[in-house]
Amino acid sequence: MTAAIIDGKAIAEKVREEVRQAVARMKEDHGYTPGLATVLVGENPASATYVRSKRKTCEELGIRSIGHELPADATQQQVEKLVADLSANPNVNGILVQLPLPKGLEESRVLDAVNPLKDVDAFHSDNVGRIVQGRPRFLPCTPHGIQQLFLRRGIAVEGSHVVMLGRSDIVGKPMAIMLMQRTRGANATVTVCHSRTRNLAEITRQADILIVAIGQPKFVKADMVKPGAVVIDVGMNRNDEGKLCGDVDFEGVKNVAGWITPVPGGVGPMTITMLLVNTIEAAERELGVA
Repeated sequence: MTAAIIDGKAIAEKVREEVRQAVARMKEDHGYTPGLATVLVGENPASATYVRSKRKTCEELGIRSIGHELPADATQQQVEKLVADLSANPNVNGILVQLPLPKGLEESRVLDAVNPLKDVDAFHSDNVGRIVQGRPRFLPCTPHGIQQLFLRRGIAVEGSHVVMLGRSDIVGKPMAIMLMQRTRGANATVTVCHSRTRNLAEITRQADILIVAIGQPKFVKADMVKPGAVVIDVGMNRNDEGKLCGDVDFEGVKNVAGWITPVPGGVGPMTITMLLVNTIEAAERELGVA
């Protein structure tokens, strides 16, 4: 058996077309162009690449992209002031603070300086609390993208045993919470594992759906996967040859799993796409048409 490939790139393109149409309607009906502001602090090459990609996608879909860059030695006060100014700017619907921030800056303070109504990453403590309570304003982009992969490929989540491998604030924790909710693409039984979990392979082999975001290249091997399981690889690493690879040993696991996401071309395209979906939702709330 060879797993069916979940083509995140193709699904993301369909969602982006929906965003493009929503932007066009907003311009035609209200004379309004939604805007996304990005904040990049320092010169981290990976972060700079991510921000460029997000800004390029905005422009392709008709969303106004507003870029702000600060040096690596920017103070906490300077970063928070920039975020506060953007929060008060009526032309900005969404604010993205690119993480990680340089050492010495408190990320939680910066993220909480974002207006929750413009927090399209869903990192503000107010938005995180709403997710826990099952009444989200926005859903975090990577977990939201994964949920859309399930929904748009017709993968049954309700009643399934999902094992979430990883407990980060960006992916693991919100993904687990979202999949427990009483809603479409959820209603699952969720187990969260991490680097300190004992007998890890025994647990992952119980998963109907295995989501891997542990940050270690090719960590999940074929003998850790239940035959026929859905395997979602969130990892983004470089191997010894400098090529991109995920947290799953794709070549081995594809012969055991029923469904699998590739790296690249799986979860990654969905993450950026859902950021823009959130930006449109923020703009619609601003216009009172949501």
